[in-house]
Amino acid sequence: MLRDDVIEYSLDAHHSEEQGKKIRKKIWQVTALLTVITIVEVALGAYIKQGSGAWPFVKWSFIIMTLLKAGYIVQVFMHLGDERKAMRYVILIPYFIFICYLIFIALYEGTAVGEAVSTYGA
Repeated sequence: MLRDDVIEYSLDAHHSEEQGKKIRKKIWQVTALLTVITIVEVALGAYIKQGSGAWPFVKWSFIIMTLLKAGYIVQVFMHLGDERKAMRYVILIPYFIFICYLIFIALYEGTAVGEAVSTYGA
């Protein structure tokens, strides 16, 4: 029995093989970039320990790479990259400011907690 309420979208693609190759190439590029950034994050976390002098660099690099990955994912998978430049800025700049605010609060409060523990002893 043939159902008329189920639409098979994969059979309804109206693009040439050339356009399909471009789409597949873009998917592989996105996958490769996100994989490389993730591998760098994992390697930094695995090989550089918290007690080392490079740890502040590692923390800030995690924050920066995570923000870049998030912005790239929004542009690619949510098709924000296809919008006009002004529309991208209207969405990404408040997001960036909010994330910077959250990072500031986390670092500021973390410092205050650290000072309280060192002052009063835990």
